[in-house]
Amino acid sequence: MRNNIKLKLVNTIQLTPTSPFDFDSTFHKPDHFPTKDTKWKPGKRWQTMLWKEKRLGLIFNNIGTLNKPRISVYVYSDQKLSKVYLNTLEKELEWRYNLKLDLTQFNNLAKKDKHLNPVVKRFEGMRPMHPGSLYEFLVITIVLQNATVKRSAYMLQALFDNYGTLFEYGRVKLFSFWEPKDIGLKDEQKLRDLKLGYRAKSITRLSDQFTKGKINEDSLRSQSQTKQEEELLSIYGVGPASVGYLMFEVFHHWDYLKTISPWEQKIYSKLFFDKDPENPVSESKLLKHFEKYDNYRQLAVHYIWEDLWWKRKHEHIPWLEKLIRL
Repeated sequence: MRNNIKLKLVNTIQLTPTSPFDFDSTFHKPDHFPTKDTKWKPGKRWQTMLWKEKRLGLIFNNIGTLNKPRISVYVYSDQKLSKVYLNTLEKELEWRYNLKLDLTQFNNLAKKDKHLNPVVKRFEGMRPMHPGSLYEFLVITIVLQNATVKRSAYMLQALFDNYGTLFEYGRVKLFSFWEPKDIGLKDEQKLRDLKLGYRAKSITRLSDQFTKGKINEDSLRSQSQTKQEEELLSIYGVGPASVGYLMFEVFHHWDYLKTISPWEQKIYSKLFFDKDPENPVSESKLLKHFEKYDNYRQLAVHYIWEDLWWKRKHEHIPWLEKLIRL
């Protein structure tokens, strides 16, 4: 790991989400894999970020209400940031956290559904989000492959310790991801020595593709859904299941739901059909069931999924615990 970096210079930007907006259910996802580059408590979130080759430590503060939302963001850095740069950062944060998402049609759809309506009432204004870059999302996806949460956490921490940076700002210390160029093909054996197994090959080749410009997140955002699918499937180690997560969380296709992993199949069977997770409803039947949500299929599932994980924060759910590999 590189030396600790203290971020002392502070700028402030204001974000104004569309209303209604719920800060905590947007900025904290209990189901997300825990990483040591973020921290959350009600009304506040800390996050490190590498944006346009500059190191940032962010603190998001909820200073608004459901119908009059406002977010104040303290931007810590180790160098002066221009107004133009801060404007690009503001737009990027709006994108990653879906702060300008119009939920009107979705909320109207929810009122007609017995599963969805009570959830939307509890989490009115919640947005899907992924706080990191496409590269960072893919790295996390790789360390999660065929591993328990404990094992995945070990592998990501090993990467932070050897390639990341520890930022100190606003009385917290959080790791920051590395640039793709920091991991080359020559690092494969080093990653294997860090006990990443076959994932070493995936991460070095992924990093190489980004470094050589074969993958460009900004240009991908403006491509058609078909083109995005093609480009994502060309990334080393990315399959149809990963594409499903990427199309929803990173590229904001609220209707994209083509595959369901076996693990999710068990949970959906319990949530939507009250069936024993060990004898789940078929994938085809689940996908057919979700068609009623039309252009918001995946967004509707997201709301119901998040509702389950927020419940788990406050109560023991025996059937779910059996399915979670810690």
